[in-house]
Amino acid sequence: MQTRKLGIDGPEVPVICLGAWPLGGGMGVVTDDQVIATVHASIDSGANFIDTAEGYRTSESVLGKAIKGRRDEVIIATKLSGDHSLEHMTSAVENSLKSLGTDYLDLYQLHGPRPGNPIEETMLNLEKLRDAGKVRYLGVSNFSGDQHREAAKFGMIHSSQPRYNMLYRVPEEDILPTCLELGIGVIPHSPLAKAMLTGKYQPGHIFASDDERKSKPEFKDDVFIPAMTIVEKLLGWAADHGHSGTQLAIAWTLAHPAVTSCIVGAKTPEQATHNADAGNWQLSTSDMSEIAGILGDFQIMR
Repeated sequence: MQTRKLGIDGPEVPVICLGAWPLGGGMGVVTDDQVIATVHASIDSGANFIDTAEGYRTSESVLGKAIKGRRDEVIIATKLSGDHSLEHMTSAVENSLKSLGTDYLDLYQLHGPRPGNPIEETMLNLEKLRDAGKVRYLGVSNFSGDQHREAAKFGMIHSSQPRYNMLYRVPEEDILPTCLELGIGVIPHSPLAKAMLTGKYQPGHIFASDDERKSKPEFKDDVFIPAMTIVEKLLGWAADHGHSGTQLAIAWTLAHPAVTSCIVGAKTPEQATHNADAGNWQLSTSDMSEIAGILGDFQIMR
């Protein structure tokens, strides 16, 4: 699989990153055996970059089972989901290391900004963890352009995780240009718009009670119905080019010059392999122009 450098001096990572939120039960229960099979399929397909978080339910602990005996084959990224105090950060890192069954984290990220904690102190504490060998590279998630600039004043940031997909292009206005300027590698989350772009769901679909999407605004009729008009055209365009809507959504995200790797979730080995295959599809300038014509001005703004 194609790889790209994460940030100015970060590691080489595959262009597809396995998002582990679904594997922790965020979109319904997944058995340990299924998680292990899915992770192994992703690794074997070349997508050995795996993203999880302190706040992803059981994700870290079940990933620890999946990568047992294969730690040297994977690039593990996790996130600090709780507060940014030194006390919590220290315990969170130790808990992540224990759950994942490793003595270091390849990439440690702030899950979101915490205005109550001075970013200067937060970055200083992160660099202490790096200097101690607990983590190797540092990143942020869900930061605005200005928040990236402020954090970068106090330490090296290798990666940024914004929400970004064909139906939500707001990051193109500020976040992606800022990351390009600062030399921060972008690893977008939600490239499939919570599976809206796969064509799997239709308006009126009822999600299970343990699936986070049951309360997502994107699936309310006033957003979902007009979005599906666009999605159906995108699915047709993808099919005409020999690919699925899922693979189009991934390839489109990877076409942006700021993007290093696309974080995409999977719950089965088949999904993991299918997602990984999208890493080999490079959209041309004319492809992107045709897709832009389909998207027009439509965006989900919430």
